[in-house]
Amino acid sequence: MDGEAYAKTHLAGLIREAIGGEEVIIARDNQPLVRLMPLETDATFNTRVPGDLFRKLTLPDDLFRALTSDEAKE
Repeated sequence: MDGEAYAKTHLAGLIREAIGGEEVIIARDNQPLVRLMPLETDATFNTRVPGDLFRKLTLPDDLFRALTSDEAKE
């Protein structure tokens, strides 16, 4: 199995290896084509902090009012 076919079959594992710090290079016919490497991101980028938006958002007072019959028909 050449490197490209192996990569297609084992991509998830190769990604885990790259994230773990391993150098992962995918080749075809012994010619390097692609290097997998993790992105440098801010560690808090996707971290959700409960209550972070408290008092930062405002909702209209009539948000939960009953719909009029015309609004309900739409």
